Amino acid sequence: MGINVTKWRTAVAPTMSISGTTFYTGLFRHSLDDKNRVTIPSLWRSTHADGDVFLATCHPSGYIAVLPPAEVDKLREKVSQVPLSDTAGQDFLARFFSTTQAVSFDSQGRMMFNADLLRHAGIGKEVVLTGTMNKFFVYSPERWVQATARTEGESQLDVMRRVGI
Repeated sequence: MGINVTKWRTAVAPTMSISGTTFYTGLFRHSLDDKNRVTIPSLWRSTHADGDVFLATCHPSGYIAVLPPAEVDKLREKVSQVPLSDTAGQDFLARFFSTTQAVSFDSQGRMMFNADLLRHAGIGKEVVLTGTMNKFFVYSPERWVQATARTEGESQLDVMRRVGI
């Protein structure tokens, strides 16, 4: 549960936004339906408009990374800096975006992921959604356990120092 900072002195409000910015925090366990749709937490949807387009991509660590519109804009800017004459860069972009899917919320707050993304992430019927503040990840339960095991020996303070928080 988030706090609307503009009202934090008077009430704790169930929102995840400040000035229209969504904070993707928390961990949620859901099931895919028969059409490979998963319900996205309402707190993560709260500031998005109908038709907002996200990008879902295969992360090399074996999960689906979902980039919201603000992160898509940043990615678009970086990609636009790769000159057409940079053959290796263009080849990488072609490969990267060939496995990327544009997704949005349906009327019930679900996102549908294609079979290639789900296969890459090892996802069957159960998923774990984790927020990373400015984006979110979709894991299989097994891969979520593996991801948490990779940082098991690190203290929270060590990680905060490493990432500059």
